[in-house]
Formats: sequence, C-alpha cells, structure tokens
Amino acid sequence: MIPAAAPRTVPPPTPRTGAHLVVEALEREGVDYVFGYPGGAIMPVYDALPGSRLKHVLVRHEQAAALAADAYGRVSGEPGVCMATSGPGATNLITGIANAFMDSVPMVAITGQVPAPLMGTDAFQEIDVFGVTMPIVKHSFIARSASDIPQIFAEAFALAKSGRPGPVLIDLPKDVTQASGPFPPAGPVPAPASFSTPDPDALRAAEALIRDARRPVLYFGGGIAIARAETALRDFHSRTRIPAVATLKGLGGLPTDIPDFLGMLGMHGTRAANTAVMESDLLICVGARFDDRATGKLDTFAPGARIIHIDGDASEISKLRRADVALPGNISAILAALEPGRLEIDAWRARCAQNAADWAFRYDAPGSGVYAPALLNELSRQAGERFIATCDVGQHQMWVAQHCRFSRPQAHLTSAGLGAMGYGIPAGIGALFAEPDATVVTVTGDGSIMMNIQELATLRRYRLPLKIVLLDNSQLGMVRQWQELFYEENFSEVDLYDNPDFADVARSFGIEAFTVDRRADVPSAIERLLKTRGPILAHVRIDPAENVWPLVPPGKSNADMMEAS
Repeated sequence: MIPAAAPRTVPPPTPRTGAHLVVEALEREGVDYVFGYPGGAIMPVYDALPGSRLKHVLVRHEQAAALAADAYGRVSGEPGVCMATSGPGATNLITGIANAFMDSVPMVAITGQVPAPLMGTDAFQEIDVFGVTMPIVKHSFIARSASDIPQIFAEAFALAKSGRPGPVLIDLPKDVTQASGPFPPAGPVPAPASFSTPDPDALRAAEALIRDARRPVLYFGGGIAIARAETALRDFHSRTRIPAVATLKGLGGLPTDIPDFLGMLGMHGTRAANTAVMESDLLICVGARFDDRATGKLDTFAPGARIIHIDGDASEISKLRRADVALPGNISAILAALEPGRLEIDAWRARCAQNAADWAFRYDAPGSGVYAPALLNELSRQAGERFIATCDVGQHQMWVAQHCRFSRPQAHLTSAGLGAMGYGIPAGIGALFAEPDATVVTVTGDGSIMMNIQELATLRRYRLPLKIVLLDNSQLGMVRQWQELFYEENFSEVDLYDNPDFADVARSFGIEAFTVDRRADVPSAIERLLKTRGPILAHVRIDPAENVWPLVPPGKSNADMMEAS
C-alpha cells in the first residue's frame, strides 16, 4: 500500500508592498526600460523588480540614467524613465531632468527618499529633491501613503506626455515603499485638455499673408519633433515650396538635403539661411520660440518681416516677437488647414537657391589631416535612413548640425537648451534601447567624453552597437575659439594636453577602438565604424586650431556673420 502523501505546506503569499505598486504602475503604463542605479532609499523598489517584465538598465552614474531616459523619450515619443536613490543619487539626476525640461522631453524621474518621519531632519542622504527640482519639472509628487502610488504614477505619466511634454518627478519615502497591505487600484486620470479647432479667422488671415508675401521663409524648430508633426510640415512645404530654415532642435523636420532647405539659422547657421531670414517679408514660425541662439540680436532679426506663429504652447506666441497672426494648438492640424493657394515666389526661391549654392560648405580643406566636417558629412550619408546622431556639446556639436544629413527629427539628438556636456554616450544608450535597429553614432569631443566616460562599461555590459566618433583636438575647442576671437587670445584653462590615449581607454573597457589622424584613412575608418556589430570607438585626432564657421558674434545681428579668414 502506497502511503498517502503528506499534506503540502503552501507558503503564505508574499505581501504586496508599496514597491510592488511602483513596479505594477510602470508595467501598467507600458514601460519597457528603466534606467537607474540602486541605493539605500530606493532599495525596496529594486527588491520588487525581479520577476517583473520591466528591463532595468544599470548605468554607472545617475546622470547617465536621466540622459539615457531623455534620449529614449525623444526617439520613442513615450516618457523615458530613470530611477535613483535619495541624496546624491537624486541630485545626480538633476542635470538630466533639467535637460529634458529645457528641450520639452517626456520623462518620469523616480527618486528614493528617507522615511517620511525623518524628512526635514537632515537624515543621512536626505535632500529635498522636491524643492530642488521644482523649477525644472512640469510637476512633482511625494508619495505620502502606499495607497497613493497607483494614482500618482497614472497622473505622472499623463502629465509627462500631454501638452508640452516634460519631466515629472516622483519622490518615494522608504517607509512608503516598504508598507504592505491591500491597496485600491488607481482611479480615473483626468483627460488632458485637447487642442481647440484652429481659429478660422486666424487661418484666413495667415493664408492672406502667405499669398501676399514675395519673400516668405518657413522657420521651424523643436516643436515639430515634440508634436510628431514632420509629415504635416513636409506636406505644407510640398504645397508651398517656401524656402525653409531650422533651429538646432528643428533639424530633420524637413530632410536636410532637399531643395529649398537652406540649413540651420542663427549663431552657427549657414549664410544662406541667415540671409534669407534677414531679407524676408514674412516668417512662418512653426514650433520655434525665437531663441537667442537663433535670432542673434533680437531687435534686428528679420526686420522687415510679418510674423505668423504656430505653436503647441500658446505661451510661446508673442513672448519674444509679436505675432501678426497667432495660431496656437495642434501643429499638424493647423498646417493641414492652411491652403494659401499658388504663391508668386519663383524669383525668391531662385535667389535663395543661388545663395545656397554660392555659399555651400566645401569639404576640400587643405592639408593631409582629418577635416572633421567632411568626415561627419560622409559618415551621415553612408549611415543611411536609420542614422541617429547623439551629440555632445562644443565645436563638434555645431559641425554635426551643419554638416550631417538628417532625414527625420529623431535622427538628431542634442542637448539644445541646456548645452550639457556628457550627453552623447548616455543618449546613444537610450536611443539604442528605443530603436535597436538604428545606426546610432555618438559624436563627442575630448572634453565632453570625460564627463560620462564611465558609460563605456554600460555599452560593454549590454553589447550595444554604439559607434563613437571622438574628435580630439586636445582643447576645450569652443571655449578656446571664443577666447581667440573675443578675449584677445587669452587662453585660460582650455589646454587638454594631458588627455589619455582614448583608444587605449576604450579597449580597457572591452570596447573595440582605433585611432585616425590622416585624411587618407577616413574612408576605411567610416567603413569599419559602420560594419562593426558591437560598440566601437574611433579616436580621431584633428587640428587644435580649427574653428567653427560661420559665426555670429555675441550681441550682434545675424547679418554680421564672421567667416574663416
């Protein structure tokens, strides 16, 4: 006789905690990736992560977590999520949060906090991150009870991506994430206010201005990418064939190699773009905000032009330049509704095209050294339609904007408003998680790469096929250029003569790397970069005296462009 089986002891179910509610809320929002770094106050959430469908990306510095989440948000259109512990973990997120705020990128930043009874007591690793980040977020939450977590997360994600997108902070006291018990589900989240129908009278007024113009310019910016309005922009341009210029963040709204696109305007814009704007009689401003880097001296910007301003954020309209016709609302709907008819601008188009041809960039610089603009131009063309550039800040940033080909707004990721050095590699990580099939190239400098060089370890861990082009002039190049031109060549603290061998550094992280210092080797270098399946770094030595041209001096009109002597 077979003895009866002993009664099976079923372990009691693990109680659900506030931390489990955090994980469940992220899953409910459809989050795939969380970029983060663990620590004491956020540890309950990390304890709840195993077994979830969330994929955590362990970066090596919290700033990189926020910058990677920023890039993920730009490419995917959904909020990027970053997470860190209290105190220094939270403060290390701040640069990335500010970057997302300045460039209107959807993001949810999650921070651990000391237990609620200790808040305000200067406890170990306590920082009032709610107060510190208040000027650089759309909204902040402190979870006071675990039962509040589902509702907080639902509202945070809705806020991050509605209207003008931006970062939202959620601060989680440790006792709240440790609390257990039955919890109610999230309640309904108020639907974001929808855009009203474009004002018919304003549309007709705008159409009349466009019809009457003889020298119109289409001036567009980062609002195109934010609103995912590139199709509408391209349709409007194909109907009107108005010569077009873009801000730094607008690049890719129209493919940069089509006829009628004159290039970036502003401080390092093309002469053709700045000249067209200065001579225009009508500016159709779409998703741009008359930023100082674009306008130069504002009271001299497009002095003879009427203004039609189209923007998803009504507060931007007439903020810096009074609009003759204001069209706030859904950018795509407004552009689709504008039907000005046939325009009498053939002579203007021909004049702008001739200027663009006469002032086109040349890539036959003298010498045998590497000419960075030529390298970047060719690399972007060979990379094709799946090309994404993630760029650091400095001279190389402007060369990328001037010389790379961009077929879509998501192809150009740059720290535009904040100008944060160290953005490039973390942004490359975020872009690859958002679009794994893309050809993602980080263009960085010898100054910028040292800001977040530890993220080479993240590339190695996840075998991300990021192609890094490091332009090394052993200088803080943009600062040196300004000191040369505007500070009587008083070169102060810009010499990076003691840089390491960056190819050796990359190899020490397990990253394939090679060095290029001759122009003749550039074609094979581009081929190697694009054919390598894993991460790879090209250490490109360039002339320390090379400057970015043209340049509008600070405080001057865009008509006062300086050129290479």
